[in-house]
Amino acid sequence: MKILILTGAGISAESGVPTFRDANGLWEGHRFEDVATPQAFQRNPELVQDFYNQRRRSLLDAKIQPNAAHRALADFEATHQDDFLLVTQNIDDLHVRAGSKKVLPMHGELLKARCTHTGEVFPWREDLDESTPHPTRPEIRGTLRPHVVWFGEMPLGLEQIEVAARQADLFIAIGTSAVVYPAAGIVRQTKPSCRKIEINLDATPNSGQFDESIRGKASVEVPAFLSSLSVS
Repeated sequence: MKILILTGAGISAESGVPTFRDANGLWEGHRFEDVATPQAFQRNPELVQDFYNQRRRSLLDAKIQPNAAHRALADFEATHQDDFLLVTQNIDDLHVRAGSKKVLPMHGELLKARCTHTGEVFPWREDLDESTPHPTRPEIRGTLRPHVVWFGEMPLGLEQIEVAARQADLFIAIGTSAVVYPAAGIVRQTKPSCRKIEINLDATPNSGQFDESIRGKASVEVPAFLSSLSVS
């Protein structure tokens, strides 16, 4: 059985990772146009870097750890004998920390930095600013940005995701509102015979596209559902 998983903010919220968007549509007090677009970075790089510096520090806090849903997905992958791909909209590293291997972070990774001149990507756990030197060319400064996908930029791995969706026998969407494209369109890329499961606290605009919707916390429902697959 070929399996494709999509995870969103809901799975990491249970680990204490704050979601970007609040009820007013603000990203921790900022308009997304001011902190999450290429134009914002050109206009005010200090503000954008500071926004992501704070999120990076928060992610590295010892209190932020993978929860039961992250661990259940990693454990299931380790014993699954067929194709498996875990696509995440999250920019944290909790799936990797939990032990998942086949992870595709379509919106980038907070604990990496990218050079705006060369496109090189580096592991990164420190703050970034306009004086930060290039890791391998220290004479160059101020070219590093967070390795995250901003509004107006193309998500990563779309071709690989489409192939996995078209081949999947089981698609599970976990903790995602399923309203932001292209992630919202993945369920429609699956074949008619694919079993489609949604695990989320609340109904989403895409709930009607799924064969089954499971309501509840990811940390409870994901281990339970994966256990049912293991014994079926």
